Amino acid sequence: MAGGLDIAVRGRAELGEGPTWDPAEERLIWVDILGSRVHRFDPATGRRTVQTTEQHVGAAKPRAAGGLVVNLRDGVGLYDEAGAFSWLTHQPVPGRRGNDAAVAPDGSLWAGTMRYDEAAGGGALTWVGPAGEAVTVLPEVTVSNGIGWSPDGSLMYFIDTPTRRIDVFDVTEDGGVTGRRTFVDTAGLSGSPDGLTVDADGCVWAAFWGGAAVRRFTPEGRIDVAVAVPVSQPTACAFGGKDLSDLYITTASVGTDPAAEPLAGSVLVVPGAGQGLPQPAFAG
Repeated sequence: MAGGLDIAVRGRAELGEGPTWDPAEERLIWVDILGSRVHRFDPATGRRTVQTTEQHVGAAKPRAAGGLVVNLRDGVGLYDEAGAFSWLTHQPVPGRRGNDAAVAPDGSLWAGTMRYDEAAGGGALTWVGPAGEAVTVLPEVTVSNGIGWSPDGSLMYFIDTPTRRIDVFDVTEDGGVTGRRTFVDTAGLSGSPDGLTVDADGCVWAAFWGGAAVRRFTPEGRIDVAVAVPVSQPTACAFGGKDLSDLYITTASVGTDPAAEPLAGSVLVVPGAGQGLPQPAFAG
C-alpha cells in the first residue's frame, strides 16, 4: 500500500455510505442515507454536486442507460440523466428502509434493507432485475450491508452487520447464490463489519463501524492490511480514480462529537492503496 490517508471531501454527512466509482464520468458517487442526498465528486477538478432524493437513500449506482438506480426507503427507483424519477420496484414496509446495494457482474442490483429500529430479522437482501423483477434471496436479515464479487465472479461476499461475520456464497450459472458459509468471523476485532469492496487480487476490504479501521482480508480470510482512520464510524470503501488504485472511505457523523471527531462524515482516501475492479453499471 503506497500512501497515507488524505481527506477527499470534508463534510458532516449524517450517515455517509456506498462509495462507487463511475468510470463513465470519472467521479465518485456516494450517499448520505439519513440526509436523503446523493453526492458526486470529481477528484480531478474538485467539483462537487448534491442531489436530494425523495426518501432516505441507502445506495446510488450508475445506470447503463445514464442516470442512477437508487435504493430508497420504499423500494428501488430510477433517475434518468435529466433527473426525472420513476419507481422500478415499489414495496413499502412500515419501519423499514433501503440500505447498502451493489451491482452484480451481470448488471442486476442486489439491494439490502433493514428496520430503522434494527430489529432482528427485519430486513432482507433482494435481487432486482433491469425490468423491475424482484426476488428476495435472503429474508430475515437484520442490517443488510456490504456486498461484492470475486474477480472471476464465482463468489459473492455479504455482511449482515450484527452477526459480525463476512459470509461467502458460490454464484450459480444463472447468477443466483448458494452454499452460504463464513468467510471471516470478526468477533475478535474492534468494531463491526459494514460495507465492503473486493480488489483485483480477490482480497476483501471491509470498513468496521465503531472500529476506526478498514481491514483487508486475503482470499484465505487472513488480515494483511489494516488502515486506521481518524473517525470511529467508517461505513464503506471503494476503489476509484482513473487507474482504480485509490481507496475511498465514507464515514458517519451521527452520534459523534464534532470536537472529538471533526472529520466524521467526511470522505477519506488512501492514494495507491491497491488495485480495484471495474464496477458494472446497472443494466436497467
